[in-house]
Amino acid sequence: MKKKSCEKRRHVVAWVNKAEWDQVLEYLYSKDPALQKYALHRISAWKGRYANSGPVAVDCTADLVRCQVLDRLGQLNGDDLVLLYGAALVRFVNLITERQQGRTARPLRRLAGNLNIPEWVVDLRHDITHRKLPTLKWCRKGCKAVLDWLQQEYWSRQLGGGPDEDWESQSDGEDDEMDLKRQEDELIARQKQMEAYKNARELLISYEKEQYRAVDGLPEDREKSSWPAPFADMSWLLGEIKQFALESSDLLIDVLLEDGFMVPTVEQLETLGCDASENGRPAEPRLPQNFLRFWLPLLKMLNSPTFIHLILEKLFVELKLLTKEQNNHRAFYVSAWTSEVLLCNSNKFEYHFETKVQKKARMKERIFVNRIQLRWQQLLSACLDAPCISTPHLLQLILDDMEHPLPLETRQRLLRLCSIYTQTEQHSDFSASPVPKQQPIYTLESLHEKLQHSRRHSRPCRSAGDPERSEPSQEHRGADGQAEKAKALKGSPWQVCTDKVLWKNYPLGKVPGQSEDPSCLMVEIYSTMTVFDQPVELQSSATRGAPGVSAPSRTAEGPLWTHSDVTKLKSGLQLF
Repeated sequence: MKKKSCEKRRHVVAWVNKAEWDQVLEYLYSKDPALQKYALHRISAWKGRYANSGPVAVDCTADLVRCQVLDRLGQLNGDDLVLLYGAALVRFVNLITERQQGRTARPLRRLAGNLNIPEWVVDLRHDITHRKLPTLKWCRKGCKAVLDWLQQEYWSRQLGGGPDEDWESQSDGEDDEMDLKRQEDELIARQKQMEAYKNARELLISYEKEQYRAVDGLPEDREKSSWPAPFADMSWLLGEIKQFALESSDLLIDVLLEDGFMVPTVEQLETLGCDASENGRPAEPRLPQNFLRFWLPLLKMLNSPTFIHLILEKLFVELKLLTKEQNNHRAFYVSAWTSEVLLCNSNKFEYHFETKVQKKARMKERIFVNRIQLRWQQLLSACLDAPCISTPHLLQLILDDMEHPLPLETRQRLLRLCSIYTQTEQHSDFSASPVPKQQPIYTLESLHEKLQHSRRHSRPCRSAGDPERSEPSQEHRGADGQAEKAKALKGSPWQVCTDKVLWKNYPLGKVPGQSEDPSCLMVEIYSTMTVFDQPVELQSSATRGAPGVSAPSRTAEGPLWTHSDVTKLKSGLQLF
């Protein structure tokens, strides 16, 4: 009999059909006050049909939406809205948790936690009830969170049938246990994380101590001497660090990138005998040689494709974070390590004429030798997402070493835009500038290109108005040279003089057959520019500066030109 009455109650609803339900739900959660007001009117009609037995969740939703409508219409001031929001939030927490209360009172936080209600909402309700009223911003935030909870926990569950509020009366015994277990798991995870972080720091500090012991045994000239072999304790320590990296490589790299490790302090650099002024320009950072040797044993031991990918990713993340901070020292060494890893993977700097001994010595100074297939698109995006003074240099290394390089024009534009954004000078082997860089000549093709470039820039052209003196060798050039020059001057007002002329008989600025009339120098097309505002020097600097010489621009009566005469001259003077 009880089951039958429950089924009958479940099917008695206040809305006409599912379409009306869907419409009210859609209008309630819209941001249009007019639609929300229509939904509130429909809920008022439902209350008339339900009397006092309407769903609690529907009443709470209507109270909160009514607050939003009045807020959006701007009909109330801030204090009134806080009181309105506060009443709706207090009513929500009390009504929803009321059926969870048993014979003995239970804390609201536990009851709300069983229903997945955010704890800060309960705290907000407590402040509204017992303490100082919260700000309007927090009231709005609480209203939105509660409406989202109601939509997920009540409205969405009703789409398949009648109202089902079993969640309001469920037992909290099992949920309490799950909640406590979840909190315990989170606490244990945090403790393990802190313990792992502490172990990582202790291992790296022990590594530094062992390396400093090695530094103490070095002669004064550290740059010329090789780094000594690791101690026995160091081999054991490297094994411990490698084992830790297999379990928590992310955490190990995070600790490595902290200050005092791969980002050295000034005291550490002084201990290693490193001169910070010899580390290259900030735009192209380089690690001090001794500092690189200090960390090479550890980095070589950790070397793997996974480790290289991860450390490059975290280096670029650090660079991105440093764009919001002014820490040039840290940015320099993060950029320098990034450059070092990219250079180790590059085939650009191969030396074909070095001996085996030289090559072996050079390979000892590298973190890894075998080339790795990097995630080039990801690296390119990460590099452009972390703009700094070193970005053009790092971008150049990535573009040069990509397995499938971008088109030349795209690379040029990327480098140019990057240089403009970072306000640095562009250093590129494929610069968009038409003037080639001065580079050593290694091949016959390079020699021909340099000769052709020098010939193009060493052939002056003459015009009818300003001829240049010709060397004897220029007078006997072949027909091919003349044709080449004529082709280069096609469409230009200049032309090549092919006649044999004794230029020593003509003064500078004149050519054979030139008229004595200055009007012959006039061009057909020209533009004019007034110089009314140009200052006029009435006296030459030589006349003013020479002692004992009288100025010819003055007479016994005064200046030859008055100020009005000079103004008239300036107003009528024009330049071509």
